[in-house]
Amino acid sequence: MAGGAGGTGGGVASQSIVWAIIMSAFAGFGGILFGYDTGTIGGVIAMDDWLHVFGKFDPTLKFYIPTNDKSLVVSILSAGTFFGALLASPMGDTLGRKWGLVASCLVFCLGVGLQLDTSWSVFVIGRVIAGLGVGLVSCLVPMYQSECAPKSIRGLIVGLYQLAITIGALLAAIVLNATKDRQDHSAWRIPIAVQFVWAAILAGGMMMLPESPRYLLLKDRQADARVALGRLMSTSPDSPEVEAEALEIATALAVEQEASQGGYAACFKNNADRNGFRTWTGILMQGWQQLTGINFIFYYGTTFFQQAGIQNAFVIQIIADVVNTVMTLFGIQLIDRVGRRKLLLIGAAGMCISEFIVAIVGVTAGQPHGAEVNITAQRVLIAFTCFYIAFFATSWGPVIWVLTGELFPLGVRAKSMSLAVASNWLWNFGIAYATPYLVNPSTTGVNAVKAANLGVKVFFIWGGTCVGCFIFTYFFIPETRGLSLEQIDILYRESSILGSNKKRQEIIAQNKTFTNNYHGEKEVAEHDEKASA
Repeated sequence: MAGGAGGTGGGVASQSIVWAIIMSAFAGFGGILFGYDTGTIGGVIAMDDWLHVFGKFDPTLKFYIPTNDKSLVVSILSAGTFFGALLASPMGDTLGRKWGLVASCLVFCLGVGLQLDTSWSVFVIGRVIAGLGVGLVSCLVPMYQSECAPKSIRGLIVGLYQLAITIGALLAAIVLNATKDRQDHSAWRIPIAVQFVWAAILAGGMMMLPESPRYLLLKDRQADARVALGRLMSTSPDSPEVEAEALEIATALAVEQEASQGGYAACFKNNADRNGFRTWTGILMQGWQQLTGINFIFYYGTTFFQQAGIQNAFVIQIIADVVNTVMTLFGIQLIDRVGRRKLLLIGAAGMCISEFIVAIVGVTAGQPHGAEVNITAQRVLIAFTCFYIAFFATSWGPVIWVLTGELFPLGVRAKSMSLAVASNWLWNFGIAYATPYLVNPSTTGVNAVKAANLGVKVFFIWGGTCVGCFIFTYFFIPETRGLSLEQIDILYRESSILGSNKKRQEIIAQNKTFTNNYHGEKEVAEHDEKASA
């Protein structure tokens, strides 16, 4: 699914367990809000009352949603999130991380409220505005976390945010299943309105939390920054620990501001840090994550299972979300044990095999013969769909977001990250819009729409794209396990992608640091300059 980390801060040198729990909790509510929203629409568009209100009638198909309308209503949220992701950085720098998040929740609530209307145009506009809020939240929450959470658990909190997204999708499936049999507007209005709760909790909680010290120092609000640091470090604002931490953040901020000159063009320069290669790697890996086809299951899974002749499609969707949540919890523990590159390779191979099995079974034994349905084939379809989700949840789900926070050099990190996150939402929009045209049957009459009617055959496409994921990982994703952000800079400067794991082990064994390398290079340059003089 989409989502993930933003921000460039290094966290706070705090060992406070209380603040670790608080930060994790609010990373969670931001993720739940995001995951619930993206997980709701797939069930809503399959509900009888929603189809009666917004759909069309065909004597053969009965009440249905035309393919073009279905594409629009599902994908338009991602168009809003694309612009929200791009606006998150300027909003965070203008209003602050804290109040930027509160404002984002208000934008989101406006969009949710509009989706309770029975007018098609108002509903679609509500999806766009809610998407704008989701895009802002999806970047600002991890940005706040990365700047305020204890350094020792910053990586874990990023992983927990991805886990919270899957929990949100699971909660959406449960609420949808509970209301699906209602024959009035409450069937779809209740699942949509529940989103007010997540936004209220997140916004209300943020009002009670301190602003990011990094933002306050960026605005030269020295006294306020020390008060915020005192709260985060559970000590007095005048303590030596707070003074030392404020100095460290201010120094790092000054270095970053000096290095980040050049605007977005600097992201694509092929300099010693390989900015261009790293930025394109981030942009493309986000695209490949969407090309795994995972959002087909979470956006269109309910209607797909119905079309495949599977009874209790809403229950199957819950099972898929449970698998996604549980395996994400398992996967985030493997990232630092197995390694980023290896997990992505294993995940791509596992997804590829699972999807091809779903496609092959679906077009052979899974085809219904009259009124007779092959129960065994349906079980195989469900089982390997769950295997496919499990491989994604342990690899391409959380790992891509960890890499998005790691791959970029300091000078362009914020800009490159915003481009990568925006890329995720752009691909999300394109795939969500195109999928109904690939999967649905063509319709006739005044609302005729030509469609490919691939049905389960679409898994041949997703299986093929997972081959692309494997190839891309092999040639473009280095192994960064156990390296600091500065050591990753050394890795890109001194190693090829295929030799990255060997170089990584060498860097760790020799305890190389970017600072030492920088001073060493500077001394050599000065020595050469004197010698030539």
